[in-house]
Amino acid sequence: MKLVTLFVYKSPKSPNTKTSPVQHEFHSHIFHWTQVGKLSLGVMLPSLAIMGVACALGALITFYLLPSLTPMFIHAQLFGHDLSKVQGRQIRTPESMGVITGCVFLVLTIVLIPVSFSDYFSLAHKAAFPHAELVKVLAALLSIACMLLLGFADDVLDLRWRHKLLLPSLASLPLLMVYYVLFDGTVIVVPVILRPLLGANIDLGLLYYLYMGLLAVFCTNAINILAGINGLEVGQSIVMAASILVFNVGEMDGSLGHYHRFSMYFLLPYLATSLPLLFYNWYPASMFVGDTFCYYSGMTLAVVAILGHFSKTLLLFFMPQIFNFLYSVPQLFHMVPCPRHRLPAFNAETDRVQMSLSVFKQQDLRFWGRWILYVFRMARVIHYREFVKEEEVWVECNNMTLINLVLRICGPMHEQTLTIVLLVFQVFCSVLAFFIRYPLAYLFYGEIIA
Repeated sequence: MKLVTLFVYKSPKSPNTKTSPVQHEFHSHIFHWTQVGKLSLGVMLPSLAIMGVACALGALITFYLLPSLTPMFIHAQLFGHDLSKVQGRQIRTPESMGVITGCVFLVLTIVLIPVSFSDYFSLAHKAAFPHAELVKVLAALLSIACMLLLGFADDVLDLRWRHKLLLPSLASLPLLMVYYVLFDGTVIVVPVILRPLLGANIDLGLLYYLYMGLLAVFCTNAINILAGINGLEVGQSIVMAASILVFNVGEMDGSLGHYHRFSMYFLLPYLATSLPLLFYNWYPASMFVGDTFCYYSGMTLAVVAILGHFSKTLLLFFMPQIFNFLYSVPQLFHMVPCPRHRLPAFNAETDRVQMSLSVFKQQDLRFWGRWILYVFRMARVIHYREFVKEEEVWVECNNMTLINLVLRICGPMHEQTLTIVLLVFQVFCSVLAFFIRYPLAYLFYGEIIA
């Protein structure tokens, strides 16, 4: 394990200028973070050069492979119609194309395994072979491959929600077993304000493994429920992966640097194979990514966070997805009637998308549904209207997704504009995540933690 590289921070102010301990520690860490990022690139230059060539090759293969396989998917009846286009119902658009990027990603990462461990192939270094690192890579690939298979099965067989919750749990088992054998770290740091009551640390034991299993399930489904417009699924995944990559580069020469290099081993090929898919899925989309891409992307991000020991930081980058999930809970758990699809509605006359509505009888609402709708109305985060039809009271409200909420606040807009607005919000949340991860975390914990 490499030791932490220490840097002495000197303020540009005059010697008589005094800074508080919090300011000094924060400035020291930011200086260390910046310098570490620069030095890490130099130290890792040969490996990054090989990785760069491999990723560029993977991106080119994906770029040319996606359109060439389009007829095969359409012939296999794997196509859909873009309902947010004037002529969308007449055009057959191939879907589930995320399986192509996923397969190229798997091949790329598998081919890079011998390259990554080539220094240990000689007899002189064979005894020092890092078997634990190889096990981590293989377990990660197994979990990602399982989710790629599940996503494609969902696109083909249209699985039920209970299967979508159960199968990711099973796919995460290899991940959790490797974590238990190699690390078994279940201790969390308590915020400073609570330490007089709870102590500095709490050992969660099995609850921590439950948390990691639920994290894998959440990540695989969170991207899938914030979807439905051109470029959004791939765009949000790329923003989150790029944000984690920036975080990894900054921490690469720290005491946990080898974990962040492990994360980069997966994120660089992931970004390389996802960017061509974004090109084809951007408005007007010539192909759909399908549930395959959403599931495999979520598991990839969960894998690098769990085995990279920054699962709490990952949740910061998932802030829009967490909000979308919480906002969707009333419909997902049928406290409020939920239609089969909650995509925004398309107005062919204006070529704009607008919030989609759910209409149901008031008597179909149970106590919790009535209470939640009341709270949402008071918070002004929902469109709500009651009307009488056939001597019965009916309720009209927007479908509870972040997409429809943005349309309610901003009004109808072009689909491409809506995607850009949502991705800008994702980038803003990533910037906010870094602020929480460093200066704000120091105030709460007295130290910068994973």
